[in-house]
Amino acid sequence: MIALWLAFALLLVPALWLLVLPLRRAGAVARAQSDYEADDRTTRQNVAVYRRRLASLEAARERGEIDAARFDEDRLELERSLLDDASASTRSPLKPAGAGKLLVPLAMVALVVVSVLWYRWEGAEGDLALYRIQQQVMADPEASLPELIGRLETQAARQPDNPNVWRSLFPLYRDSGRVSEADRALTRLLDLEGRTPWLLAELAQLRYFAAGRELTPDVQALVDEALAADPGQPTVLGMLGIEAFESADYETAIDRWRRAIAGMDNPEAAEALRQGIRAAQRRMGQTPDASGAPGVRVRVSLAPELVGRLDADTAVFVVARDMAGELPPLAVVRTTLGELPTTLTLDDGDAMAPGARLSAVEDVRLVVRASASGQAEPHPGDLMGRLEGVAVGEADGEPEPLVIDRVVE
Repeated sequence: MIALWLAFALLLVPALWLLVLPLRRAGAVARAQSDYEADDRTTRQNVAVYRRRLASLEAARERGEIDAARFDEDRLELERSLLDDASASTRSPLKPAGAGKLLVPLAMVALVVVSVLWYRWEGAEGDLALYRIQQQVMADPEASLPELIGRLETQAARQPDNPNVWRSLFPLYRDSGRVSEADRALTRLLDLEGRTPWLLAELAQLRYFAAGRELTPDVQALVDEALAADPGQPTVLGMLGIEAFESADYETAIDRWRRAIAGMDNPEAAEALRQGIRAAQRRMGQTPDASGAPGVRVRVSLAPELVGRLDADTAVFVVARDMAGELPPLAVVRTTLGELPTTLTLDDGDAMAPGARLSAVEDVRLVVRASASGQAEPHPGDLMGRLEGVAVGEADGEPEPLVIDRVVE
């Protein structure tokens, strides 16, 4: 934090210099103004105009165009006009160049105080403290999870209104089995950030498992509130799928899990739900490859010349896309290099978006990619393969060969 405040001080130096700069130039400005006023030509011009008009009046009197009374009257009017112009051009004396200089240090102090108070109110000092704690714990080989939780709890006591503190504590409490503390962290987050669907879903899931996978009235109320705000909330749909599965309502479980997968951006969680779908299909007397929905059966393998290029646990993504490339991925399945060669079936259960399913098209383009980074986006060094124009139909025939045979440049 010392470095941060030093940086703030360096940023304030130019601002303070701008406050002092006018005072440093005040003497030169005062001298220039005095010279200008001393060389003011307005009065001389007014006198010259007066004399020309007076000469005109005298010439008119000599020609007999006006009498003496009219001459005296017009001359008096000229003199009054000259007097008025002279009075209007009179300026108050200039103040000394150093007048008001005490306001400058007061303004400088006010600038510093206001800046510090504004940062205290609107800045992210608390978040920086959280980041520093996390970095310190990660850099310490002897640090432990309880130590990190303890230090974050200290920050929660210091800054109870910072949602990032509770957002950091919640998963640590949950993964440590401290359900009551995790519940308290989520409840505090709801108070600070409002009753957003994902927070309601996390709290409903936490209380559902804490109650022994029972849909209590409290959990049901949270579920209803979350689905009213977001009917496709994946966490809630995944939990409701578990509830339906354990009640032997396998069709409902499959439907809810497929809807949950469509809204998920976590490949591992999506794969877990796909495994649940396959288990539900087996309970219904079906096999995962004969679910009744149109699909594609594919045999994924690695070209011999690329063997050993990446580790066996490298993630492999098999993606089906429409031929025109206008829709989101129609199906995505994940495996690893160590499991190749393997036969996979892609169907509507592997869809990533509600409006983009394999059953909606007749032919697809298959792309397989071994991702060294584990991310869905391609990166140089990844391995990939492609297969064009694969027909979508009953996924019970011979699998289509899909070979990883090139390197992403």
